[in-house]
Amino acid sequence: MSTDLPGLPAANIEKWLQETLPDLLDGGPWQAELISGGLSNITYRLRLPHGTVILRRPPLGQVLPSAHDMKREYRVQTALAGTAVPVPRTLALCTDPDVLGCPFYVMAEVPGAVIRTAEDTAGLSPEARSALADGLVHTLADLHSIDPSSVGLADFGRPHGYCARQVSRWGEQWRRSHTRELPDMDVLLNRLSDHVPESSDASIVHGDYRLDNTIVDLSGPPRIAGVLDWELSTLGDPLADLAMTLTYWHDHDDADRELIPVAVGVTTQQGFPASYEVAEKYEWLTGRDLSLLPFYMAFSAMKLAVILEGVHARYLGGQTVSEGYEGAGAAVPVLVSKALRELRVIGRA
Repeated sequence: MSTDLPGLPAANIEKWLQETLPDLLDGGPWQAELISGGLSNITYRLRLPHGTVILRRPPLGQVLPSAHDMKREYRVQTALAGTAVPVPRTLALCTDPDVLGCPFYVMAEVPGAVIRTAEDTAGLSPEARSALADGLVHTLADLHSIDPSSVGLADFGRPHGYCARQVSRWGEQWRRSHTRELPDMDVLLNRLSDHVPESSDASIVHGDYRLDNTIVDLSGPPRIAGVLDWELSTLGDPLADLAMTLTYWHDHDDADRELIPVAVGVTTQQGFPASYEVAEKYEWLTGRDLSLLPFYMAFSAMKLAVILEGVHARYLGGQTVSEGYEGAGAAVPVLVSKALRELRVIGRA
């Protein structure tokens, strides 16, 4: 039996595995290891006698309402199997609170690598970096081209009024999770609410789409082998998805981006396009009008600020299980200022 890990009592998991996936366990020894667990859900690798699987569960401690929805993540990954968007194969969902105290699910492991740091891309050629960026944008465009009803997701969200609801939702998340007063956030939330545009379109959206939320295959021509972390997915405005990707993108001359403790420096190296080139590529692939993109950039910066404030709160409470998030709180006011600048670009402030 594996030893206990934070959030993963070995005896409970072993009993559940024996009942749910007996062919993989078969009574033999197994080991669990923590893969990641700070910004979103906690991910573990379970090395079983007859295969390796991945287990996902919500963060430890208090979880914000509607965040970290395991059932939602499991559903969308199951629905997208066989589409142009590569996703890990889902194996089982558990909603019994007696096992871990929260819902969780298990999926197959996808061979490949997750690129999280600048060191991960330093050994790649400029051509390989360019190919990964191209694949990332193509996969996002592919996701946004899928008819939700064709994969059983017609009721996965309410696309009408998406932007207004999202601004309201993340404002409420801020009020529930903030650890300090930040008057500029109140100003930002009010300005976003006052100037919500009509949704440009409706599609399946990932909600947190970035390079380190994918598995990349570098065994041949670089490609996106799997898209991960679907807990924020819904039916909504695809431009909000694009803007989130661009908010995470690290241009080589963006000093403020270094304060955001996610994939720092990953896309600054030769071969990766600038963020504006990523946007242009998406526009060319989809034909969507990006004239209101600054609004979506402001919204995405606000959303990431709220997410990082939640991480900061868990860090202060000793409830993060990975290292590297001690600086999450410092990024919050930086992102709020960035969002206010984006609104001023289009004269909406």
